[in-house]
Amino acid sequence: MIARVAAAGFGIIALFQLALAAGAPLGRAAWGGGHAGQLPANLRVASLVALLIWAAAALVVLRRAGLAATALPAGVGTWGTWVLAGLLTLGALMNLASSSPWERFVWAPWAATLAALCFLLARSPAAAA
Repeated sequence: MIARVAAAGFGIIALFQLALAAGAPLGRAAWGGGHAGQLPANLRVASLVALLIWAAAALVVLRRAGLAATALPAGVGTWGTWVLAGLLTLGALMNLASSSPWERFVWAPWAATLAALCFLLARSPAAAA
C-alpha cells in the first residue's frame, strides 16, 4: 500500500514535469518560481530529465515492495528507497526556503509526505512493504 501511494505521488510529479516540458504556463510553480508562464528552453529540458528521474523513483519504490516486474536488482529497491527518503527530505527543506508560494505551500508538503512514505517503506520488511 505504501509503495503504491508513493509511486502514485511520484507519477503526479512526473506528469507535472511533462506538462512543464510541453510548455504549460506553470513556471511560477517550479524551478524556484522565477518564471511566469512558460519555462525557458533550458528548464523545459531539465523538466524532461526530471520526468525520467521521478518515473525511476516510482519504479524503485515499487521494486522495494516487490510490486514491479523490473530488471532492477533488489538492492536498488532497498538502498534506492533510503536515498529517496533523504533526497526528498532535503527537497522539502529547499522548497520551504523558496520564494515561490507554490513551492512552499504545495511542493514542500508533497516532498515531505513522499519522504515519510519512503522512510516507512525503507524500514519495513520487504515482504510487508
